[in-house]
Amino acid sequence: MTDKTNYAARPEGTQPWIPLGGGSKDGYNDGKEATATCFCGDIQLAFPVTKEGIKGTFVCHCTDCRKVSASMFATNFTVHSDDLRYIRGADKVKTYAQSKTIVEGNTMTNYFCPNCGSLLNRISSGTPTLNYVRVGAVDDLRLHDTLLKPEVEQFVDSRAKWLKPVQGVTQAHGMEYWK
Repeated sequence: MTDKTNYAARPEGTQPWIPLGGGSKDGYNDGKEATATCFCGDIQLAFPVTKEGIKGTFVCHCTDCRKVSASMFATNFTVHSDDLRYIRGADKVKTYAQSKTIVEGNTMTNYFCPNCGSLLNRISSGTPTLNYVRVGAVDDLRLHDTLLKPEVEQFVDSRAKWLKPVQGVTQAHGMEYWK
């Protein structure tokens, strides 16, 4: 039997069985929108869960994504800024922006929780109407395997040599897939 204390409380009409991670206890997917929450639960975003709402999904091996994620790559999805909304914590969000290591010379602004440090999304000055949201922040883990499965793996020349290419995913040397 599953211990239901390890799953989010469900708002009326939402899908069940969203496993909890960190301090969040109220992530949801109602079939129209789903949530992404920081590790402590202070900041929560909502985004559309339609193919039309998700503009792209990708694994990125660029040196910026490696450094900002403190990992070997980042897994992201892109959503139009008008389709991303804060449920809570907008007043708490901190930003950090820089452009010195971005391949295309654009300024990337990172939006993160000042309490737990979770990076939730990024915006590039080159594509200011798009948000690059971290898949790992999405509360409904089933979306990681379905709607948010990567379409492309980019900056593959920067991929750690011990990592293998993602099977069935377009391999790109830079951002040419999105142009």
